[in-house]
Amino acid sequence: MAETKPKSQNRKSDGRGRGRGGRGDDDELIDKLVHINRVAKVIKGGRRFSFGALVVVGDGRGRVGYGMGKAREVPEAIRKATEKAKRNMVRIPLREGRTLHHDIRGRYGAGRVFLRAAPSGTGIIAGGPMRAVFETMGVQDVVAKSIGTQNPHNMVKATFHALKNCASPRGVAARRGKKIGEIVARRSDQPNA
Repeated sequence: MAETKPKSQNRKSDGRGRGRGGRGDDDELIDKLVHINRVAKVIKGGRRFSFGALVVVGDGRGRVGYGMGKAREVPEAIRKATEKAKRNMVRIPLREGRTLHHDIRGRYGAGRVFLRAAPSGTGIIAGGPMRAVFETMGVQDVVAKSIGTQNPHNMVKATFHALKNCASPRGVAARRGKKIGEIVARRSDQPNA
């Protein structure tokens, strides 16, 4: 009996999201408020305000998620959005733990984004909502451009569409039945155009 208790504690806090519901490391999560929207409904006695919040949550090591919440008060809307973001977290493969493996495009509605891997020391070159996604995810070097809409909801969703299509050499090698060295060697042999 005494041995099972430490195992369950270790399982919850191992950083890989294997606790109950896949949310074992709530203490280490970074959350950023991206946007708050105020909506006024005109009623008999005047106006009734409600708020919508867009929040991005990440662990700084490649896991990131976003969520939206609506409520009559701002703190309640933020709390709902944060809970939803924690439930919808995805793991993105990072190269050397600091940048993307390859350039990639994403799209959602009228929002189109272009994400490029960057050399060490570049920093995060991205606009508002995309910057929040990269900071919470733990990316240190990336160049990103938003084309089309400036709506923060569509920009975040387009960024996630791009990140979900990002593949690591290990995943590609496993899928194609090759060795990682063959995949990486081909990438480094190509001249920069």
